[in-house]
Amino acid sequence: MEYQAKTLFADHGVPVTLGRVVRTPEEARAAAAELGVPVVVKAQVKTGGRGKAGGVKLAANPDEAADRARDILGLDIKGHTVRQLLVAPAAEIAEEYYFSFLVDRANRAYLCIASTEGGVEIEEVARTKPEAVHKIPIDPIDGVDEAKAREIVATAGFPAEVADDAVAAILRLWEVFTAEDATLVEVNPLVKRGDGRIEALDGKVTLDDNAAFRHPEHAAFEDKEAADPLEQRAKEKDLNYVKLQGEVGVIGNGAGLVMSTLDVVAYAGEEFPGPDGRGVRPANFLDIGGGASAEVMADGLEIVLSDPDVKAVFVNVFGGITACDAVANGIVAAFRLLEERGEAVSKPLVVRLDGNNAELGRRILTEAKLAGVELVDTMDGAARRAAELAASATAGN
Repeated sequence: MEYQAKTLFADHGVPVTLGRVVRTPEEARAAAAELGVPVVVKAQVKTGGRGKAGGVKLAANPDEAADRARDILGLDIKGHTVRQLLVAPAAEIAEEYYFSFLVDRANRAYLCIASTEGGVEIEEVARTKPEAVHKIPIDPIDGVDEAKAREIVATAGFPAEVADDAVAAILRLWEVFTAEDATLVEVNPLVKRGDGRIEALDGKVTLDDNAAFRHPEHAAFEDKEAADPLEQRAKEKDLNYVKLQGEVGVIGNGAGLVMSTLDVVAYAGEEFPGPDGRGVRPANFLDIGGGASAEVMADGLEIVLSDPDVKAVFVNVFGGITACDAVANGIVAAFRLLEERGEAVSKPLVVRLDGNNAELGRRILTEAKLAGVELVDTMDGAARRAAELAASATAGN
């Protein structure tokens, strides 16, 4: 969120004003009285477009700050509910700029985007005035030193009177980008204040989860209130799970296979009407990885089956390093583990095994005679059967 991004900025010497984070109108009133008025009251949600949605308002006195907080708290901004606010002193702004560092995956490099037309969405500037948006490639090895920062300032056309301060801010923002393992550091607007100082008036930072092991302190930035409860439980079990809006639970080994499975289920589901007359759709993404042990399979099934929207489950496994017989034994053991936990599987499971030791895996599941488990040889056929079972269960309800 903005206040968290600004905290990171401050830690690295980027000029910012932190303000106060509040959760009630009364706290907003107290913060305004403490900080001095006028103040700006800003919704704290992990999305852009807050101003257009009514999530950023000025207040001339503490009582007005409380009123503005009352207006903003509870707002839905692009699917995000506002639960907390940032109250900060209103800045006297002379000029607004845009600045960001991001990962340029297409060119295997980093990219700086800068513009002297800040304060509005950069996409809008690029659409209406593309010549005002400057993209400067950053070599991953060389990075950004003072010479590169001055090149950025000159290319973007920052005014001469703020050039030195802009260079200093850019170097600090590059430090945020690299030291915190970010994939995006964005300031919109980066402003020239009335007194001539440069300040990051807003901030957006996206951190690379793959580097989380290097930054245990980043766990504090997680918004647990906004997290889906199933996704939170899956994360606690180290499962790669994403909740979707559908009826067919999907479990697979490998992200690519699971993504393909989602497509196949969605396509097959078009044949079977679900709620509101639309086709049946996948209910989740769940990648159990290569080592589909009994415990991992049990945890995966537990998460998927605890979703009340799930009417049937499609387990799609391609045996590689982990052979299909090991996966089959994992499914059998998972059924036992769930039964011991008092969470016996009561929804139909369609299983497709292919690859290493697929025949042995199928035999293990056939002999186990697990209630509600069906074996289907092909991915398309299994997806269709899972969609059919989900549609039948939905109709039955």
